Amino acid sequence: MSAPASAAPSQDELKALVGRAALEHVVRGEIVGVGTGSTVNKFIDALATIKDEIKGAVSSSVASTERLRALGIEVFDSNAVDELAVYIDGADEIDGRGHMIKGGGAALTREKIVAAQSRRFVCIADASKRVEVLGAFPLPVEIIPMAARRLMRQFAALGGLAQVREKDGLPLVTDNGQHILDVTGLKIADPLAFESEVNQWPGVVTVGVFAHQKAQICLLATPEGVQTLRYD
Repeated sequence: MSAPASAAPSQDELKALVGRAALEHVVRGEIVGVGTGSTVNKFIDALATIKDEIKGAVSSSVASTERLRALGIEVFDSNAVDELAVYIDGADEIDGRGHMIKGGGAALTREKIVAAQSRRFVCIADASKRVEVLGAFPLPVEIIPMAARRLMRQFAALGGLAQVREKDGLPLVTDNGQHILDVTGLKIADPLAFESEVNQWPGVVTVGVFAHQKAQICLLATPEGVQTLRYD
């Protein structure tokens, strides 16, 4: 009688797998940039196992800061650190060139700031996040609230449907005190040009396309193990 086939790993198990794999990219003795989200939470848990080998972290959100501190990892203000060796964060989508959509956790502005401060961006994700063209996941855009209706019309002119993200029946408020538009219906064939254009629209704080701050490495969790993709 043949042995039963083992069950495929759950998404939660895949996130834990890739979170542990990211430890190989942490530079010992330095401060590490840490992103936001459920996959990053697994990385933070893994990071706690080597917390005595790093100086601490710069965090992209209040939620990640709280988790890091609860595990005994010192969190530095970004203004106290000139440069980070590596930033480790998840993605809602990533294409074949390392361009991403981010912001499902509403931390896109601070994520982009920490990414720009880092020499290397390592994306950690499961295989479902890999896409040919960005846009299947709703595009998050952090905005100043008074510009919401005009920005919704501008996205409509591009073929997108923008809606204000809500929480408990009210507009979600980011760590920066702003709102989020989630835009569906877009196909972002030229992420660099799209990011540059939308970031110039008055009222946009940050668009959730990460093309100028793209990933150099993606650790992709698959049922067969962690696949390393390089975009240098």
